[in-house]
Amino acid sequence: MVKRANHANGRMKSAGADDSGAPVSDRRADRLRIRAAWMYFIEQMTQNEIADVLGVGRITVVRMLAEARARNEVKIAIEGDLAEIVRLERALEHAFGLQQAIVAPLSHADADPIPAISARTGSFLSEAMRPGMRVGVGWGRTLFSALSFINPKTLPDFKVISLLGGVGVARQINPAEFAWRFAQAFQGEGYLIPAPAVVDSVETKTALVERCGLQELFRMTEDLDAVLLSIGGIASATTFYRGGFLKDAEREALVARGAVGDVLFHFFDRNGELVDHPINSLVMSVDVDRLRKAPIRILTSGGPEKTEALVGAMKLLAPTVLITDEESAKRMLDLGD
Repeated sequence: MVKRANHANGRMKSAGADDSGAPVSDRRADRLRIRAAWMYFIEQMTQNEIADVLGVGRITVVRMLAEARARNEVKIAIEGDLAEIVRLERALEHAFGLQQAIVAPLSHADADPIPAISARTGSFLSEAMRPGMRVGVGWGRTLFSALSFINPKTLPDFKVISLLGGVGVARQINPAEFAWRFAQAFQGEGYLIPAPAVVDSVETKTALVERCGLQELFRMTEDLDAVLLSIGGIASATTFYRGGFLKDAEREALVARGAVGDVLFHFFDRNGELVDHPINSLVMSVDVDRLRKAPIRILTSGGPEKTEALVGAMKLLAPTVLITDEESAKRMLDLGD
């Protein structure tokens, strides 16, 4: 059963105790208990590992997990008052004009944020998707990992449109594969762009769009109800870079022009402006202007190498919903000041 963390109303609960028997405040006891449950059920850490991270004994971890179950905090959701997480969510909403920020807690500052972000993303999508919606989707490791946290259900007249072409090399993390599996999760219809993500010339792109029937597919993206996107950071070997489309010389040229990341292979700077580079005219993906027209714009991403890209994406995409981890949230707020 998939578990996640939500925020209950801020109500003080009974105090816990550490292994020495010393009293612990209600709020700290609640926070430790919920973090222990998150690490155990979402990040699948062992009880010994959790004890090391939280600085308590293994017996305390066992006690906290048992108490979380007894309080019915561990069911489909893990409920608890994580005051710092709530504070970060509100701060992100205020700083970047978001309708909703969802921040996933981490076991420690250096933890891989993708499992936690993916769990929150899958939970949010399970509740946010509705019958009759037309949803445009991107790709990436975070989005692909979120699939296992989605509660499958049937949504009548639900359509999913991939927003970019596929990666030619067979691999699990592929725009077409994600779009198809996301559509299957809701028993919807999936629409894929039958073309590479990047082509060799403008002439090829024009021919594919005008002569191979892609106009109708791109036309469907003019009236989307929602877009679901992740971003790549230019400083690291992103999925896009690993795919072999971006050569070293091109990457260096993009960096020299201020690029900090990409969305659907559109490279942008920290100010949210698209970077002028020839690759922009070779990408088989929906343009940013169409993405911004969707009333619901969900961006899910995180990691230390993506901080500048996340801040830039706030201006480029103006997302309505941001799903990230607590360390990325702190860095965004620091950089945005």
